[in-house]
Amino acid sequence: MPSLSMYEATVPPFVKTLTNMKAVLEKAVAHAQAKKIEETVFLNARLYPDMFPLADQVRIATDIARGTATRLTGGEPATYQDDEKTFAELLSRIDRAIGDLKALDPKKFEGTDTREITRPVRGEPHTFTGLNYILHFAAPNVYFHTTTAYDILRHNGVEIGKQDFLGKID
Repeated sequence: MPSLSMYEATVPPFVKTLTNMKAVLEKAVAHAQAKKIEETVFLNARLYPDMFPLADQVRIATDIARGTATRLTGGEPATYQDDEKTFAELLSRIDRAIGDLKALDPKKFEGTDTREITRPVRGEPHTFTGLNYILHFAAPNVYFHTTTAYDILRHNGVEIGKQDFLGKID
């Protein structure tokens, strides 16, 4: 049975997911321009009043993706300001997050499947092994927030489909 490194389980799929989210946001920019819709309409859109708006969905997805990989290597991710007010700023944030992920040394992921990582879950500290952190917390969260961003845009008329979310299948 082939083995999968912790690097392979995080960095490539997170880079791909963020790259696809960037492409979806670029389609939203084009849609907003074509329909003469203020981009703040999209950036502040929510699926339901108690859910985060689009801009926060993007912020959270980028933070969890880069934070997960950085914490697995024993580091702490750089703080981003969370003050993006335009699509251009969100696209730049995605580019920075992808750059942070790609800058990580795959060798630093060796043996991290058993590294203890403590993160707040619903306001309480929770300790995971590296593998459980990826499988049961980080990856589901990255996919949840990117899916929600996609759904907000689709719900608001941006012409995107499943292939936009999945991107090119390798």
